[in-house]
Amino acid sequence: MTSARLALLLAPALPLAPVLLALSACGGEGSGASEGRKGPSAPLGFELAMAGVSEGAADDSAVPAPAAPAPLIALTPEQLAARLEKGNIRLIDVRTTAEVAEGVIPGAEHIPLDQFDPTALDLSDGREVVLYCRSGRRSAMAGEKLAAVTGEPVEHLEGGMLAWEAAQQPVDKP
Repeated sequence: MTSARLALLLAPALPLAPVLLALSACGGEGSGASEGRKGPSAPLGFELAMAGVSEGAADDSAVPAPAAPAPLIALTPEQLAARLEKGNIRLIDVRTTAEVAEGVIPGAEHIPLDQFDPTALDLSDGREVVLYCRSGRRSAMAGEKLAAVTGEPVEHLEGGMLAWEAAQQPVDKP
């Protein structure tokens, strides 16, 4: 039988593969893998799922909840402009030096994404950090890094400098 024909014959069974693997891991009492144990073997992946649970934890209240990454908060250009008027914002531009030479949002600090180290940021002044880039993609990446370090939500300009300029917000041209 050719490999192509074999693949066609096995294709309908592929969606069942995870179920079959899980069932095979749950061998019954007296099977070779579970001999010497008290009770049936644990389902496939059980050891990994229970790795974070302390020994002897019997109820769900003792199971620590997995830490979810802090969310990103997307700001529109209008929301960012209003926040900048109120003050207490540390605006960080994560674009390249060449992009910054074309114009920046007034008051922005430039830290290119390839040099952005959230552990090195001094966040002690109490200002809220807002990140931006050209389109919002790189500022989201920087925001995820910063959120992982601080455990707090991080704001970024959705749509980046493109959205800022499209909304006819002010731009400083060096």
